[in-house]
Amino acid sequence: MLSSENPVSPRNCPNLMTIFTSTCVFLLSALALVIPSGYSVGPALLVLASLTIWAARPVSDIRREDLLIMGSLAVFGLVGCLTAVLDGLGSSGFDKPSRYLLAVPALLVLLRHPPRQEALWAGLALGSLGAGTMAAWQKFVAGVARADGSTNAIQFGNLSMLMGVLCLAGIGWAVTQPRRRAWLSLLILAALAGVLGSLLSGSRGGWVGIPFVLLVFYRGYGYGATRKQITGLALCLVLAVGLVYSLPQIGVQQRFHEAISNVTQYVSGEKKNTSVGYRFEMWKGATVLFLERPLLGWGDSGYSQRMNELADEGVIIETSARFGHPHNEFMDAAAKRGLLGIVALLTLYLIPMRLFAKRQGDGDAATNALATAGVLLPVAFIDYGLTQAFLSHNSGTMMYAFLLISVWAVLRQRERELEYDTA
Repeated sequence: MLSSENPVSPRNCPNLMTIFTSTCVFLLSALALVIPSGYSVGPALLVLASLTIWAARPVSDIRREDLLIMGSLAVFGLVGCLTAVLDGLGSSGFDKPSRYLLAVPALLVLLRHPPRQEALWAGLALGSLGAGTMAAWQKFVAGVARADGSTNAIQFGNLSMLMGVLCLAGIGWAVTQPRRRAWLSLLILAALAGVLGSLLSGSRGGWVGIPFVLLVFYRGYGYGATRKQITGLALCLVLAVGLVYSLPQIGVQQRFHEAISNVTQYVSGEKKNTSVGYRFEMWKGATVLFLERPLLGWGDSGYSQRMNELADEGVIIETSARFGHPHNEFMDAAAKRGLLGIVALLTLYLIPMRLFAKRQGDGDAATNALATAGVLLPVAFIDYGLTQAFLSHNSGTMMYAFLLISVWAVLRQRERELEYDTA
């Protein structure tokens, strides 16, 4: 039921709290990669607001699906806290898990005072443009081998790619806006900049998931496309990939051949201490750890200690034991938190994915754009998690948890607006 004290008519002027939440959502993406820990600014403001505003004025229109989103965040956070307790990590062990728990009251603030759609898309666009510009400067002016912004190359490149593809999802919304040419130009340029940031970072993990990203777009937008249009888009994509591959300055060709060489050397036994070889060795070690303690895993401390023991025993090469995680999200969860961790991780990804996916293909352009963006978020993180424990980094944790609640809150508000208009 709609709350009479919180009218949702799109014709209402935004109040002070709407401006505040819109600013927070904008800053989340806009600052994510352009300043150190920029991804924390908007979420920190939201969490501070949740400590007072939500307690004073709780949300009256909570639905089962809202609770499912909150539950997916809470389950993952609580499992992380339990692991920290069992591992004896002290207060430091609660750092990352607590962020998922804090995202729950932050979502309540966003549901009570929904941010504007324009703030979400503009933040993603500015963040993508900033990432692409920074990557180009680092690569072509500063002369770094791999653009990394103010974090590491893998996190930077994958988050840049994420914001870029989310900008593409927003195009369906942009075409319905009064200033559609301006929005379309901004989002397309931002999408290209975001992809460029990924390419210049040399983060290959983000490229592996491109086919799955395309499937998400097809599910969201393919229903209205003709066979000729789809064929044309596919041809353009092939030409774009060929162009990117053929330009040595970008570095994609070098990274691709390097990966093939690493795999060949590892399989033949010629050389294991390569980028890909380290991952294979870490995955081998993480598998051993999971089989030894399949229920609750080894925890962070136990993981490092046991991996070093495996290196001493000759099971894995010594260098691969120095990393704090196995560069795979699912193996990291399995080795450190066991089956409980795997279930929590799947909950974090699959529940939101399902809730957004059921809204894809909606006749309302804004709803479909938001639903497509919502599906892309866990799909991208699953892809990134194949070659990196993405959520073990603050950037991955903050961007997933708070982008999730931001997109969900904006989507829910759009649904309220449609209900209001048809009432």
